[in-house]
Amino acid sequence: MAHAIVNPDGLHDPTPFGYSHTATVPAGTELVLIAGQYGSGPDGAVVSADFAAQVRQTFRNIGVALAAHGLDFGHVVQLRTYVVDHDVAKLGPIAAAVQEGWGAKPPVQTLLGVASLATPDVLFEVEVLAARP
Repeated sequence: MAHAIVNPDGLHDPTPFGYSHTATVPAGTELVLIAGQYGSGPDGAVVSADFAAQVRQTFRNIGVALAAHGLDFGHVVQLRTYVVDHDVAKLGPIAAAVQEGWGAKPPVQTLLGVASLATPDVLFEVEVLAARP
């Protein structure tokens, strides 16, 4: 049995914002943890100073990391998202990238606004928890 994403009645619909409220992972499921990914190319350098471009590249990198384990976006249970100098305008590119990857069933996600990340040019980073049934 695969993990289940549930958005309970009585809570607002979070999907337009790129997340879901709850997820369950059945016993015996193998968890795959992916370290914080950011908008880097294969050389580790940030691909662009543009926030939206970093978001898109970050999710491409997540796809590569998942594929290395024989997984895809459908296996993702949780995202932890870190945004430098967060403001509401940054939600648009994030929600668009999540909706592209997951459609109407996005994973559980927590977004944290932070002062900085590993290097000054990194504006966005995402940790991933995936489940292999």
